[in-house]
Amino acid sequence: MTQAAFLNPSDTMVSTHAGTIAGERFQVLDSWRGICALLVALFHFPTASVISQSRFIGSSYLFVDFFFVLSGFVIASSYADRLNRPEQLARFALVRFGRIYPLHLVMLAAFAAFELMRLMLPQLHGTGAAPFTGGFDIKSLFANLLLLQGMGFEQQLTWNAPSWSISAEFFAYLLFAGVVFVAGARAWVWFVAAAVTAPLFLLGFSTHHMDVSYDFGFIRCLYGFSLGALLAWFQHDSIAGARQALVRNGARMDWTIAEIVMVAVIVVFVSLAGDNDLGIAAPLVFVLALFLFAHEGGWISALLRTPFMLTLGALSYSIYMVHIFVQARLINVAGLVERKLSLGLVGDFVLRGQPATGFGAGWAGTAAIVLMLAATIAVSWMTWRLVEMPAMAWFRRLSKRI
Repeated sequence: MTQAAFLNPSDTMVSTHAGTIAGERFQVLDSWRGICALLVALFHFPTASVISQSRFIGSSYLFVDFFFVLSGFVIASSYADRLNRPEQLARFALVRFGRIYPLHLVMLAAFAAFELMRLMLPQLHGTGAAPFTGGFDIKSLFANLLLLQGMGFEQQLTWNAPSWSISAEFFAYLLFAGVVFVAGARAWVWFVAAAVTAPLFLLGFSTHHMDVSYDFGFIRCLYGFSLGALLAWFQHDSIAGARQALVRNGARMDWTIAEIVMVAVIVVFVSLAGDNDLGIAAPLVFVLALFLFAHEGGWISALLRTPFMLTLGALSYSIYMVHIFVQARLINVAGLVERKLSLGLVGDFVLRGQPATGFGAGWAGTAAIVLMLAATIAVSWMTWRLVEMPAMAWFRRLSKRI
């Protein structure tokens, strides 16, 4: 996942390369981040309901690419002219590591603890693989601890499956910092090269279109990240200036129409592109959406600036990182209830052409989706308050000592 575009820059405005304003906060893009995290959670939740079976939700894995594009935009906006000295590189790497790794480690510990429970309590084995086998083996645990699970070292998704994207994104951060440090104002040339060659690589070598993760996840990440960085490199100042004028004058009808059209384009594109090579164009669609919504000029943007939507944005990284664990435990509990009461809550069915075990159709599937989203948001709020925020503060204090 990513994953992610989860930087929380301050509101201080600092002049950077070509006059770019670092630290400019794009609240609407924060809210989009929360929406995308929930859509990825819906994609991963197995139910036989019409929601899960829809083409749009069935292709919503593509919203991971929105994270990559947004991450490149935010990182380049904030750091394009602040990586000139070795100590600045060290601070950058430390802060980025502190942003993603603590919650990643906590979730790995949660999955490992559940595997230990399965090992000690045979009744939890179910019909699945034995504890600490398959995607939950010890070798893969070490790969996850080293953030290598999205860098081509694994043969399948392992442990907290969505974390492949933060693995890929962390190394994209490091590559970005190295390129900017060495190339300076010409770094954009390297981002153009990555944005051109990465999709060609995926077209030539991916057998699953854009749905690559543990294998070519870094290439996929670099593609979206580079497009976002290029948008920041050349358009950040004009976006920031136009946005300030639009916010002062209130939402405009022409921008509202443009936003409605953009949302419709995203829905149609995702629905059509998830199972074919058209999906490789997803970062291009998302960089256009990012450019539009960064201006915050329409009524949809005004809706996305409401407190609830901004809260979703703040929780987005936690939502992304905890949802698989929450979903799996809900299915475990429902399975135990099913064996005792035979209520028809869970069962086997076909989801997107593949056999799956989860909640059924009708009221059971829809109610399970609502419960899953509520539980994921509740757990995310706790991890945000107890893990993310303290960890970010601690690593920032540590970085200031360099």
